[in-house]
Amino acid sequence: MELETFLHDLHYDVDKTKPPGWEIDWDDKPLPYKLYRSIPTVTLAAEIPLVLPANRPLAGAAAREYPGAGSGANTLRKPGPPDLRTIGHFLWYAYGLAQVSDSILATMGPGQDVFRMQRRFAPSGGGLYPNELYVYLNIGELPEGVYHYDTAHHRLALLREGRFDGYIARALGNSCDVGRCFGVAFVSSMFWKNFFKYNHFSYRLQALDAGAMMGQLLESAKRFGWEAGVHYRFLDRAVNRLLGLSEQEESVYAVIPLSAESADVWFAGMARQPPGAITAERLCSELPAIQHDQYVRSKRIKPYPLLNRMNEASMLESLESLGPVGLPWMEAGGSSGRRTAAGERYRLPVTERLEYDFASACRQRYSPDADFVMGSLEPERLAALLREATESFVYRNDLDGFMEPSAPRAPRVGLYGILHQVEGIPDGSYRYDSAECALLQLRPGDLRLWVQEGMPAHNVNVLQVPLVLHIAGDRRHYLPALGYRGYRIQQMEAGMLTQRVLLSAAALGLNGHPLLGYDARLCDELYRLPEQRLASLIQIPVGWTRPSPRLAGALHG
Repeated sequence: MELETFLHDLHYDVDKTKPPGWEIDWDDKPLPYKLYRSIPTVTLAAEIPLVLPANRPLAGAAAREYPGAGSGANTLRKPGPPDLRTIGHFLWYAYGLAQVSDSILATMGPGQDVFRMQRRFAPSGGGLYPNELYVYLNIGELPEGVYHYDTAHHRLALLREGRFDGYIARALGNSCDVGRCFGVAFVSSMFWKNFFKYNHFSYRLQALDAGAMMGQLLESAKRFGWEAGVHYRFLDRAVNRLLGLSEQEESVYAVIPLSAESADVWFAGMARQPPGAITAERLCSELPAIQHDQYVRSKRIKPYPLLNRMNEASMLESLESLGPVGLPWMEAGGSSGRRTAAGERYRLPVTERLEYDFASACRQRYSPDADFVMGSLEPERLAALLREATESFVYRNDLDGFMEPSAPRAPRVGLYGILHQVEGIPDGSYRYDSAECALLQLRPGDLRLWVQEGMPAHNVNVLQVPLVLHIAGDRRHYLPALGYRGYRIQQMEAGMLTQRVLLSAAALGLNGHPLLGYDARLCDELYRLPEQRLASLIQIPVGWTRPSPRLAGALHG
């Protein structure tokens, strides 16, 4: 199969991504987390702070835990590099095992066991969590080196000991002064962990899930008062070699330096190497290969050649330039760009940025199925949701040329929505203009039934929700500018924005359920996206919910 055809099928002909007669071997499913065996580990503190407030002084136990914190907006700031205890808290909020829940699904027959989910704060398709989190740490309380975050045991597993500031900086094209960072996070995708269920459709899920986890990680970093920057362009083989990953099984998708200093000092602060001076082959020759014993539970791992081909085609062997990339920009941010015929413009109420307890919003967020209940939505709440989701999504990254997060820019992905029973705004499909805080009507009328008919699973009743959001982006997935790497970058950004939507909704008493089971062609037409050369990337019904019929237990001290 041609790779561009495969990317098209991932969105518009999903059935072609699975062979006829594909059956899921549930008895041989992998664990939702990776386990290393027979290597040194460091146990992290289990007493997790349960309050991470925004923009106000801390009090009580939280103030004792983080003295002097709360001075910055939406942060839980502690001056200077963090200690190991704080690192543990951050990792738990970013990707820790937060809850175990037991449910009985409507599709289950008599005698079937309950459906058990081990949940984290970021969503994952089918609860399979195909991504893994690694960190390079230099904090003085433990040996310098590269660690795997062992979610199951809330601990760090030491993969490679040593100081690798220069190695990582060169793998990033010398665009980051790693020596001024206390840590670097690496987000990987482990192919088998959801291929066993979704076959080649898992390629789309893995990048979206990676983005959702990255969105959670960046929001967590803000609460601890740290600066972060996302690198999408790096020498893949060199980074994978540092972590000891087999590229046929797992590969890093994003590298995220973390620092207690201003990012102006360390992000894009180093001189660029001349073109061709840094290659993956050269860097790999500097490190001996490592291989560790790991456990995934599955005994019969099936081949996934198309995923390996896509991963191979997406890799960078050298870094000739890391300046801004000329990508097609969305008009939704207010910059000049694609336009389409639009109807009425409805200005939303001007609202302030949300101030909310991040920890509480994390705990409240879940993905409802049959739990949505009918209810209208006030324009003030809708405005607050859309503003918080889009403004919290702004982040520093290497595609934008390392510009300030506050610098004017148009987003590469944007929000569209089907509205019903929003006070003062007629039913219809709309594009959100974040620069003007306005909704532009694209099609009038109650369109919920069209959306429902486009969902093959019908696991969510969208007739019950006042808002069905779609995240849209460039129809070519940045292929002309970034090659096949552009596809996974776009999916990661869609996942990052999705997590911001979900957290904002939870802070406002709502909940959302990210879905890929929908008719993408139909939804594109509802928003006239083909006229703008855009495509819908994910669907998120958002609304009011009743208590979920599940037994859930939180996993924190």
